[in-house]
Amino acid sequence: MKSEPGCPSGVTLYDTTLRDGAQREGLSLSVQDKLQIAKLLDRLGIPFIEGGWPGANPKDVQFFWQLREEPLTQAELVAFCATRKPGRRAAEDPILQAILAAGTRYVTVFGKSWDLHVTQGLGTSLEENLAMIRDTITYLGSQQRRVIYDAEHWFDAYRHNPDYALQTLVAAAEAGAEWLVLCDTNGGSLPHEIAQSTAAVLAESHHLRHLPLGIHTHNDSGTAVANALASVQAGSRMVQGTINGYGERCGNADLCSLIPNLQLKLGYPCLPEEKLQYLTEISRSISEVVNLAPDDHAPFVGLSAFAHKGGIHVSAVQKNPLTYEHIAPERVGNRRRVVVSEQAGLSNILSKMAGFGIPLDKSDPQARSILERLKTLELEGYQFEAAEASFELLVRGLLGQRSHPFEVLSFNISTTTRSGWSSKDWDPTGEEADVQSLAAVKIAVQGQTRVSAAEGNGPVAALDGALRKALQEFYPQIEQIHLSDYKVRILDGRAGTSAKTRVLVEFSDGHHRWTTVGVSTNIIEASCRALVEGLEYSLLPPSSPLPTSADYRSSATAARVS
Repeated sequence: MKSEPGCPSGVTLYDTTLRDGAQREGLSLSVQDKLQIAKLLDRLGIPFIEGGWPGANPKDVQFFWQLREEPLTQAELVAFCATRKPGRRAAEDPILQAILAAGTRYVTVFGKSWDLHVTQGLGTSLEENLAMIRDTITYLGSQQRRVIYDAEHWFDAYRHNPDYALQTLVAAAEAGAEWLVLCDTNGGSLPHEIAQSTAAVLAESHHLRHLPLGIHTHNDSGTAVANALASVQAGSRMVQGTINGYGERCGNADLCSLIPNLQLKLGYPCLPEEKLQYLTEISRSISEVVNLAPDDHAPFVGLSAFAHKGGIHVSAVQKNPLTYEHIAPERVGNRRRVVVSEQAGLSNILSKMAGFGIPLDKSDPQARSILERLKTLELEGYQFEAAEASFELLVRGLLGQRSHPFEVLSFNISTTTRSGWSSKDWDPTGEEADVQSLAAVKIAVQGQTRVSAAEGNGPVAALDGALRKALQEFYPQIEQIHLSDYKVRILDGRAGTSAKTRVLVEFSDGHHRWTTVGVSTNIIEASCRALVEGLEYSLLPPSSPLPTSADYRSSATAARVS
C-alpha cells in the first residue's frame, strides 16, 4: 500500500503536465506518450500526478485504465474534473460517473471563484455555484474519493469580490475537500499580489477548517515561478506546475525551476535528495516524448544553464566554481560547459580540451595555434559555440588525433518532380507538392569502397539516408542516430543566392545530443560537411568526465575557509 503522498515538513509537488501542460499549442500526446511521461514523473518522485479528465475524451479513459493495470510505483494518480452542472444532482452527472470509473483515490475538482464567471460563463446564480461546489465534493467523498479543490481564477475573483471568493473556499472546505488550491488561471497577477491574497486566505483558516493551501500559477505575465514561490513563502504547502513550463498560452509554472528554488534556495524539502539529480534528465526526456526541442537556456536544466563563454569567467570558474555558478550543476543532474567562440581565451580552449580528455598546458604553442585557428574559422562564418562536436573534431585534427573512420569520396544529389506536378496547382492550404530527392554517395571505409543511394523528401534527407546505408555495414550503431534539428543561416544577404551559408545539424541517440557545423557558398556542401562530422562524432569513444559535484563542494568549502 502506498504511503500518504507529499512532504509533511516541506512542500508537496503536484504535476499537471499530462492535463494542463498538454493544452499547449502544438503539443499532442498519445496514450503511450502519457504513460511514458507518467512513469518518468513517478521515477522523479513527484507525489501527485494529474493524469487528465476521464470522460472528456477516449484517450484519457484508456490512459487511466492502463495505469490501473500497471500502477505507478509511488505517485498518486489524480483524475481531474469540474463541479457538476447547474440544476443537476452530482449523483446524476455523467461526467462524475466517468471520474469514479477511473478508479483513482484522489480527484481534483475545479470550481468557479469569480462571480463574473458564474453569472456570465455558467449562466447561473451565485448561490447555485456554491451548491455545485458542495454537492460535487460531498458526493465524491461519499464514494470514498479524496478531493483536492482547485479554486479557478481565485486571484481575479478576490480582487473583484473578496467576500464571495472566500465563500467558495468555505463551501469546498465544509464539503470535505482536503486541499484548497488558489489558481491564477489568467496568469495576470504579480508576486506581491499573490503573497497578499494567500496571507488573507490563511487569516480565514478557522472558517476553512485549517485546510492546507496550494498554489497553481500561469505564466502570462512571465512571473509564474516567482508567484508560486511568493505563495509558498506566504504559507501555501502544495505547488502545482508542469515539467518545462508546458501549458496553455504562455505556459504554467515550471517545476524544473520551482523544485530547485524551493529545495536548494528556500530550504523547503520537495524531493528526496537523491532524486533531485534526475531533474535535468527527466526534463530532456519529456521534451523528447512531446517532440519539442529542449530550451537550452532554461534555468537549472538547460544546456546553457552552466555554460561559460567569456575567458575571464572560465578562468575564474576553474579556480572556484562559486565565482560564476549559483549552485553545483550536478545537484540537478546538469553539468558545467565551456563554450568556445571568437571571444574565447586560452582558458576556454584548455578547459574544453580537458573535457575531451586532451590535456594541454597553457605554455604549449599548440594551444595558441588552436585558438588562432578557431578565430580564423569563425571569421569565415563557422560557429563553434553552437557546434561543440565540430570543435572537438577540429582540435583532434590539429593535434593529429582524428581517426577519420570513413571518408566521403564523392556525392551526387538530384531533385525531381513527379508526373502531373505543375506550379499553377500550388495551394498553400493543400498538400505538399510531389517532389523527391535522390542521393548517391561513394565512401571509403576500413580499406574498402562502398557506393550507396537513398531517396528522401529533400536533398539533405536523401544524403543522410545514403550515408547511413553505406556505413551501417561497418558501424551498426549508426542506426540509433537521428537528426533532431537542422538550421540554415545566410551569412551575407547582400550576396544574394551566392551568399555563404552556415548549416547547423543537431543529432541525438536518444540519450545525448551533439551539433556540428558546415559552411559553404553551396548549401548542399555545407549540409554534407555537417552531416559527415555528426556521424563521425558519434563513432568517437566517450570523452573524459567533467568536474563532479564533489569538486564543486570542495571549492565551496575552500572559499568559506578563506
